[in-house]
Amino acid sequence: MLPVLSKLSGYYSAYVLGVLTIGYILGELGHYLIGVTSKQTAIELEYGDISCQQNSTMFSRAEVPEQCSAIKEEASCHALDHNGTTYCEWNRNGLGIEYQILAGPTFILVFTIAGVFMGLAADRYNRVKMLTICTLIFAVAIILQGTVKEYWQLVLLRMIMAAGESGCNPLATGIMSDIFPEDKRALVMAIFNWGIYGGYGIAFPVGRYITQANFFNLGWRVCYLGAGALAVVIAALTGVTLKEPERKSISDDSMTTKDGKKANLWSVLKNPAMIMLMIAASIRHCGGMTFAYNADLYYNQYFPETDLGWWLFAVTIGIGSVGVVVGGVVSDKIVAKMGIRSRAFVLAISQLIATLPAFGSVFFEPLWAMITLGGSYFFAEMWFGIVFAIVVEIVPLHVRSSTIGVFLFVMNNIGGNLPILVDPVAKAIGYRESIMIFYAGMYGISSILFLITCFMLEGKAKTNDAEKAENGGIEAHTRHIQGHDNSVFSADEPPAYNGINKKSSALTNNLQNTPGYKAQIHESSRL
Repeated sequence: MLPVLSKLSGYYSAYVLGVLTIGYILGELGHYLIGVTSKQTAIELEYGDISCQQNSTMFSRAEVPEQCSAIKEEASCHALDHNGTTYCEWNRNGLGIEYQILAGPTFILVFTIAGVFMGLAADRYNRVKMLTICTLIFAVAIILQGTVKEYWQLVLLRMIMAAGESGCNPLATGIMSDIFPEDKRALVMAIFNWGIYGGYGIAFPVGRYITQANFFNLGWRVCYLGAGALAVVIAALTGVTLKEPERKSISDDSMTTKDGKKANLWSVLKNPAMIMLMIAASIRHCGGMTFAYNADLYYNQYFPETDLGWWLFAVTIGIGSVGVVVGGVVSDKIVAKMGIRSRAFVLAISQLIATLPAFGSVFFEPLWAMITLGGSYFFAEMWFGIVFAIVVEIVPLHVRSSTIGVFLFVMNNIGGNLPILVDPVAKAIGYRESIMIFYAGMYGISSILFLITCFMLEGKAKTNDAEKAENGGIEAHTRHIQGHDNSVFSADEPPAYNGINKKSSALTNNLQNTPGYKAQIHESSRL
């Protein structure tokens, strides 16, 4: 190897993280663009609700004699004027049940079902090749969304996009878990999963300002054409420059349950801690999806005279990014003192702190709305990477990607589909009030559920000198974190077997920590 290539090889792990994260950002950009371009898309494709809306930025809401949103019929809407200037339009607003179905269920349905199969396949086949194909699929689907002529075509292409993107998380998580050591895992997972918020944040300026620029007279379509083209480039880089990492300490017979049977996906999923973690994550996901699908439409409706596109971008990308990194670092640091339980504790506290400013972001006028949104984002965005660090650490390695696929299926089906209730609730009690319930309210509920999960996970176990010496100096809380021996992530090969009649305690875990549990260590499988 050339000296310069030898030096660059030390940055390979960071390069992998970068490529995977950028690919995820572009996938999520395609996912969330509909929330920003919905009004223009609805007008052109003719779907969704029609209402009276303020279409002039010459006047603030306080200056006009009557609010456009209060008018319920077309003639009266057109008749409103201020100093001889009409300021309302009767047009599609991008909302309605058709939009909620387009944004949520049509995407989530395919995303979650395909994600389960992707997770199962990731435990058996070459993940880099699969990820390359998945990225190419959602890239082409995003490009084609920029060419649609009918509503049903957009629905179909979002479903195809969802099928491709469904492989990103389980495939990339498995790859990263085999590359990065335990002490960096939460941070790495946080950076990767920040791709959700990166794509969502970038969607604001891309969807607003590129649409307004009307390049080539294509309007909103350029957003999809450009995002898809960049995703094609990332698919090429993934397939050409990434290599399949060695799977660490995977063996089909390495773990058994108390009745002597091999530990399988079902035995992992029915664990009470895993069930509670999935419920808590689903409720928190509902809050995030509600704001993601409705933020631009909400602020445009309540503050039409104020352009918040760059503010939303700055808060999401800037403050949200800091929150992601801080959450990962804090989680990785205190897990050494408190065990895996500390990660759930960080989740509970961060979401509790984020709840009150989340309410403020939909209660106050624009300035304070953005200030409180920033405060909420700093703490709220800690959650995703930490959740998946927990999942990786409490399951056996041979069903790791499968578990992530099922976890995403449950989380997205509950959290991703609950926001469809925003529309009927809004029509009953008001749009703002509905957003408060399904956005900020879900933050608060999730904090309670994460706290309950905290007490169901294993804390730091005490280690006496003899046991510590027997296990090569590995701390007990590291050896006994639910699921598998985390120390295997810090070396290319598993520890040597301690003799034919001598049981190794290195693989003892909470999910299989029962009287009949047996553990064996085999050589790592290679693909």
